[in-house]
Parts: sequence; C-alpha cells; structure tokens
Amino acid sequence: MQQNNSIAARSALLGVAVGDALGVPVEFRSRAARRLDPVVGMRAYGTHHQPMGTWSDDAALTFCLAETLARSGGLNGLPDLDDFGRRCINWFDNAYWTATGEVFDVGGATHAAIVHLKQGVQPELAGQRSEGSNGNGALMRILPLVFHQTWLAEHLNLDACWTLTNSVACVTHGHPRSSLGCFLYLVVARELVRGHAPAVAYELMRQQVIPWLESGSIPAVVEDGHYRVILDGTLPTLDEQLIKSTGYVVHTLEAALWCLLKHDGYAATVLAAVNLGDDTDTTAAVAGGLAGLAYGETAIPPEWLQVLARRSDIEDLAGRLAVG
Repeated sequence: MQQNNSIAARSALLGVAVGDALGVPVEFRSRAARRLDPVVGMRAYGTHHQPMGTWSDDAALTFCLAETLARSGGLNGLPDLDDFGRRCINWFDNAYWTATGEVFDVGGATHAAIVHLKQGVQPELAGQRSEGSNGNGALMRILPLVFHQTWLAEHLNLDACWTLTNSVACVTHGHPRSSLGCFLYLVVARELVRGHAPAVAYELMRQQVIPWLESGSIPAVVEDGHYRVILDGTLPTLDEQLIKSTGYVVHTLEAALWCLLKHDGYAATVLAAVNLGDDTDTTAAVAGGLAGLAYGETAIPPEWLQVLARRSDIEDLAGRLAVG
C-alpha cells in the first residue's frame, strides 16, 4: 500500500538528516577505526567539531532541493532550477539551511558548480561533466525528487523520470554516471514509498531498469557497467570487505543499498553505514533516506530525534514538500 505522502516526506527528510548527523563526527575516519570504536548513537564534536545532532551539506542541500520543489507547482513539470541554484549559492555564501549557521563541509564538484552558478552559468550546465567529477554530491541530495508527480505516477515513464532526474543532478554533477546513480536510487525510493519492503523494492528496480537500459533509450546506458553489482542482483550477497564507502557515487550507492538490504530497521541500517568508515555522513544520509521510507519516522530512535538540529524546521519543510 502506498504511503501517505506527508508521512513519507517526514520519514525521508528526517531519515537523511539523522543518518548525516550520526556520520558527521567520524567522517574521513577508517573502517578499521570504527571496528575498534563502533558508533552506536549520536556523538558530539569529532571530525568537524560540531555539537551532537548536527547534519552537514548532505542534508542541507537535500533541504534546498525540497524547498524548490515545495514551491507552488514545484512537484509538477520541470522544477525551477534557477531557484534551486540560488538556494545552493545562498547555502554556501550565507549558511542558508545549515544546522548551526555554519558551512563546514562541501564537496569539490559541488563547490565548482556553485562557482559556475555565481558566474551566471545556466543551472543545467553548472555541474562539471568530466569523468573525474563523479562524487556523491548529487546522489546525497536527490531524494526529495521522489515526491515529484513524474516519479509517483501509477505507471512509471522511465524516460520522463530520467529527463527529470538528469536535469536536477546536472546542477552540481553533469556526468551521466552521477545521474544514473541518482536514477537507480530514486527507483528504489519510489517502490519504498509505494509500501514495498527493501528487498522487494530492490528487485522491482532491477526488473524495471534493466530492460529500459537494454533498450538504449538514453546515452547513460553506457554507464550501466559501473553499476553492475547493483543491477545483476549480487549486491546483497557481497561480504562487507567488498563494499567500499568512499565519496565516489558508485561506491556510495552500493554501500547505502547494501546496508539497507543486509540489515533490518532504521537504526541498524544507518549504524552499519556509519561504521563502514570513510565518507560516513554521506553513506549514512543516503542509506538513512531509504531506511526512513522503509521503516517510517517511528523507527528512528527518539533519543536521536531529540538532539537533531532544526528538527521542527525539517518537519515543517516535509509538510510543505508533500503538498507542494
């Protein structure tokens, strides 16, 4: 049964923010360090010297996109990319939609795109298109797009979903590999919104996407080999040592989906993501958004929500996103 959009939006945005906040204190620390000192709950300070419950650029840019979509008509037709671009600039320059009034983390490709936006480059052309610009900065913020009518239509038009997703991803990351990662993520998210369990959502994604890619509808078909272990169904069978948790978009999507498919419940999923080490906040934010959709807001430990920065603002935004 499809979830109520308002409930799903709260679960998604809170899921992203909590996962992000769990990972912030240990970002860039190794997996070996996490084995010696596993994260089991919210921590303070650490890598970025932030208070407990502080989320980073992952959630901040997710909320910027949600604000654009929440505007009148934003969930119908092509989103206002100029509006989203201005919000990205406002975030970077003025700490808009930050947890504590401070921008303390930004990816290289995202920073370069914001520079382009400030120079007047059209948003859909702002993201770098080189193969070396395939970090996870588009993937980490793309989840609100699942509430767009194109994604929630009863009969999914994958070509239309691709066009929409690619346009939004390209604001910061212009290579089709990044867009395809966002696309695969949103197909899984869409099936979770429709009430399917994680394993079923993953399988439905494969059943829908593989024939579509084989049809050659889009240029990004040449990128499908980079997502082989996701598309061929072997991902859930992999040992943890084969899961990488770097800032590369393919690694982040593999790690987030692996955590979702190997663990039950919101807490177990996001803690597994954090304890993979390295790009902990983004892996946990991406996994946390899916786990929020899969298990609901009530599955997020209340002690984590109690210390989450700007919780009421996030909940307000979710309400506006659901009816935008």
